[in-house]
Amino acid sequence: MDDKVVKLQARFNELEHLLADPSVIADQGNYQNLAREYSDISPIVSVLREIKANEDQINGLVHLLKEKHDSEFEELAKSELEELTAKKTELEAKLFGLLNPKKEEKSRDLIIEIRAGTGGEEASLFAGDLYRMYAKYADKNGWKVEQMSGSPSETGGIKEVIFSISGKGASKYLKWESGAHRVQRVPTTEASGRIHTSAATVAVLFEPEEIDIKIEPKDLKIDIFRSSGPGGQSVNTTDSAVRMTHIPTGIVVTCQDERSQLKNRSKAMRVMRARLMDKMQSERSEKEARERKTKIGSGDRSEKIRTYNFPDRRVTDHRIGFTTHKLDNVIDGELDELTEALLKAEEEGLLS
Repeated sequence: MDDKVVKLQARFNELEHLLADPSVIADQGNYQNLAREYSDISPIVSVLREIKANEDQINGLVHLLKEKHDSEFEELAKSELEELTAKKTELEAKLFGLLNPKKEEKSRDLIIEIRAGTGGEEASLFAGDLYRMYAKYADKNGWKVEQMSGSPSETGGIKEVIFSISGKGASKYLKWESGAHRVQRVPTTEASGRIHTSAATVAVLFEPEEIDIKIEPKDLKIDIFRSSGPGGQSVNTTDSAVRMTHIPTGIVVTCQDERSQLKNRSKAMRVMRARLMDKMQSERSEKEARERKTKIGSGDRSEKIRTYNFPDRRVTDHRIGFTTHKLDNVIDGELDELTEALLKAEEEGLLS
């Protein structure tokens, strides 16, 4: 494994230089292939750097403990050393998993939709928090995030956002995020300090290839209009926004973030394919979902799957009974503890 790791680190450094080379950038075909390889290696290098930092901290504490200190300092140092040692084991297990992925696990690109639910403006602020949480987690893993459509709220939150995440492992670690996410906290506008409960829904869709879902032009109704921002004001002087309706199913997709009508149309089509694929798969698995409901719940996106409790700094995933008190870390995009717990539950047959 050591030799493999050394080669991967060397290749990562080589790719960094290649991707900054103007002659490579000019050859888009080669550039895309190198960028994809860079994205595949990035999560491994990220964990390797974490392991190195962890080992440096452990060595520093071990060196300190060789010197004479008061008993209180030694207790604190030993406690921290235990945490760092446990973290090292966790990181090494994660590295092993990245270096030895399960062959049956196919990496797929995702389209994620987040919508503010009950709770008014506080719900839209929470929806914005969730969007940033996933974006930071993706960045940490070297995945690409592309916003496809968004509707901001008056207070800086998000009423709705649709975005794609692509990169090796994205589907493996984020496929269980669909459902209702609930937040319990004191809103900034609450003068009396009362805790409010708000919610946002997350839908994770697997992005199909064109060959997976064929959409006939006659089945689509496409309307072009002028983009608008919060309050309905116009944010574009040209008719570039696209509303796409799939007539047989009634599914509607709107994209207006780009100034180019062509780009909005392309993004709308990607979202439409993902929603149609999701609808087809949902219809095929209705019977399985009814049977599964007796064990873990229906899995419906309206069902509460997770609670973020700010007063207690607690995050609980209700499907598997998992709780962590590292809420700040989770909101900051450190989802490894949650995703690993979900993957373990999946292996044990608690999620399907």
